[in-house]
Order: sequence, then structure tokens, then C-alpha cells
Amino acid sequence: MFQVKSPKDVIGGGLLVVFALLLGEQSFVLPLGSSARMGPGYFPLVLCVVLAAMGLLIAVRGFRFEGEIYGHIAWRGMGLVLIAVLFFAFTLRPLGLIPALAGTGLLATLASRRFHLKTAVLLVAALVLFSWAVFVEGLGLPFVLFGSWFG
Repeated sequence: MFQVKSPKDVIGGGLLVVFALLLGEQSFVLPLGSSARMGPGYFPLVLCVVLAAMGLLIAVRGFRFEGEIYGHIAWRGMGLVLIAVLFFAFTLRPLGLIPALAGTGLLATLASRRFHLKTAVLLVAALVLFSWAVFVEGLGLPFVLFGSWFG
């Protein structure tokens, strides 16, 4: 089924999880608040959850599973998704919500090796329509639909 490939990874990851649980328990002493109004214990708890997740990933990586196949790393896809996220972050204000989402969606669809322009345009249109309906109309968030670059 599985065997230990790297005892150091298993022990180190396990210690990170234990450490995160101990520190996370301490964050409950402080008021947590909510996502909208975070209390002093909110951020330490979030950091503990991230630390526990990383520790769990490290510990699981220390095992060798039966039939495990190491494949090709999709650097092109990872790079294009990162570029798409950065595009959205830097163009939301100057372009506005609709063009920034459209550009982000098109860049992200380029990450697939099975890219088809027609499918990409349909997916991006659905993404923009859904985002507008949920965030602007449904939640009433004050997004500018077309930014200053459009006059």
C-alpha cells in the first residue's frame, strides 16, 4: 500500500502539525471576531491553519504510495495562471471589473494545452456574467465596471 520514503519529512511534517495545533489552541483565548471585523485571535488562527496544512503536505510527501507516478511538471500552465492572477491584480482599477475579468479568464485558459478560442470565449463570457451578477447585482459591491482607461 505505502511505505515511508523519507522519515525526516514524515517526522518534520508531523511536528509542524502538532505545533500548529498547540498554537492554534492558544489563539482561541483571544476574541476571534469575524472575517469582516477580525479580532486579535483571527490572524494567528489563520496562520496556524496554514502551518498545519503545510505540515500535512510535507508529512504525506514523505510516504511512497504504490503505483506512484512522477509526471511532467506543467511549468507553462503554472506560469500562465500566475500571470493571469497578477494581470487581474494590476488592472482591476484602471480597466474595471469586466475587462480585467475577461483578460484574466483568457490568460488562464491559455494555460491548458487543449485551448480552443471558441470554448475560451464562452467560458470567459460566463465568468464575467456570473461575477457581475453575484458581486455587483447580488452583493451590491461597488466595483467600477469599466475603468479610467475607457474614459
